[in-house]
Amino acid sequence: MASAATKKKGGPVSGRTVVAENRRARFDYELMETFEAGIVLTGTEVKSLRSGKASLGESYATVEGDELVLINSHIPEYEQANRFNHEPRRPRKLLLHRRQIHRLAGAVQKEGLTIVPLKLYFNERGIAKLEIALARGRKHHDKREVQKERSWQREKARLLRERG
Repeated sequence: MASAATKKKGGPVSGRTVVAENRRARFDYELMETFEAGIVLTGTEVKSLRSGKASLGESYATVEGDELVLINSHIPEYEQANRFNHEPRRPRKLLLHRRQIHRLAGAVQKEGLTIVPLKLYFNERGIAKLEIALARGRKHHDKREVQKERSWQREKARLLRERG
């Protein structure tokens, strides 16, 4: 039987073990550009992630000074860690190059964009990484339009499968 760390939640993607995915972000936001960021975690947070538990549902990233911080992400407490446990919704520092942080900060201030987390995963070397995106929020009518387009693409693919 495979351990939780070797199971792929999102399927095989070049050696990544996906822990949490924010699928709603692709619907609510128009994604402009994606970045891969490191994330500063404590030992109990890493152990909790390796057991496959985390949520990026209502989280976002913000620039505070010269640092990028992940806000409102939920990593549950590690059950075997008694008093040395971590706070589940604490702010977590993200690791990017200084130029990338300044670029993100400029886009948020000037263009009114948002920094949205997409995936939390372990890379090939076993290091926790967070895929973030610079995004613009969609209006309600834009969301309906996207939904219609996706529905049409599915229908078109189904029709082509039936004929061919």
